[in-house]
Amino acid sequence: MRPAAVASLLVLALARGASAWEVPGAAIVLEAEPGSPGSDSTGAPPRFVLMKDGQVFVGGTERLETGRLDKAESSALLKRADAVRRLRLSSPVSLGGEASRTARLRLLEGKPLELLVKGDPAQASPALAPLASLLTDLLRYDHPSLRPYAPTSYAMVAREDRLVGGCRAWPFSFPIADAVSAPRTVTAEEAEGWPTGARPASVCVDGHRYVVSLRPLLPGERP
Repeated sequence: MRPAAVASLLVLALARGASAWEVPGAAIVLEAEPGSPGSDSTGAPPRFVLMKDGQVFVGGTERLETGRLDKAESSALLKRADAVRRLRLSSPVSLGGEASRTARLRLLEGKPLELLVKGDPAQASPALAPLASLLTDLLRYDHPSLRPYAPTSYAMVAREDRLVGGCRAWPFSFPIADAVSAPRTVTAEEAEGWPTGARPASVCVDGHRYVVSLRPLLPGERP
């Protein structure tokens, strides 16, 4: 797929309404472009999620890790989120630098705020420092408690398009048109052997070619 088309899909995916990927119990959710060559943002897991109980999820190109923050660590992140709220920003926010770098930040504890952010946090003006600093830290977040997370289900999204190389047959019990019209939930057992996250699969059905992504779902999350 052409780079321009991938960039357009990324902006559309990150600009979705907050209800599109509800994460029950989340306080902070950050989605961002995967950044890996050949990746597809449609199936990318969230880059960072802080739950209200202190559990965190950190996503990469394909997989998620999970851990738990203590009360002081969780409170410190929520205070930084409040500092972003006090900036009284409206979406979209331009940080400067490369405009194709796009992220979506949702602050859900208290009064909800959703920001579509474009550009490089390192290029942000001093007035946007609380936002730029929070984004920088969440994009590269690490914690000693993090361990691999094994999703129990995935959101399947398909579109008619072509990837370089061969293609797979369609083994699922429902028609691929269902996954084209709306995300379809599949179990981890059904997804076994398929690429997941931002690594899409190429599928051939009745002379048509499709790009199929499997986005790992967090506990309680529904597409």
